[in-house]
Amino acid sequence: MKNLIVVVALVFAAVTISAQTKKEVKVTDKAKACFSKHYPNVKEVKWGKEGSTEFEAEFKQNGEVISVVIDAEGNLKETETDIAKSELPKGVEEYVAKNYQGWSITEAAKIVDSKGKTTFEAQISKGKVNRDLTFTKDGNPVAKSSGKGK
Repeated sequence: MKNLIVVVALVFAAVTISAQTKKEVKVTDKAKACFSKHYPNVKEVKWGKEGSTEFEAEFKQNGEVISVVIDAEGNLKETETDIAKSELPKGVEEYVAKNYQGWSITEAAKIVDSKGKTTFEAQISKGKVNRDLTFTKDGNPVAKSSGKGK
């Protein structure tokens, strides 16, 4: 009987913790409408928060992993498409090797903002530390490169 109580208590605790970590994002109707307008055929989408006022919708389309950032008012801010590291602009790998010795490029993405400007993001890693670097389509670093860990 004592073992049964312990097992029930452990199961209850696990369910409670799991429920707390899977916080549902409340996406505005305007943001959902914007997504549906731009991607009407996408049925499976994973919503998350991007900053305090924007939403990120991640999905697959034609074999590509894509995420879009939409603000609460339903404005598409940027589209990010995962790419192969080999698709990064010429010079990015050399820049990372010279300026981030011991780091390696682990992920790459092409980003198009709402005005049609294209940049590229290289996620670099060293041990458990990740950093995102942004580059122009000519392979030059953009000053706003961030050091966010994932």
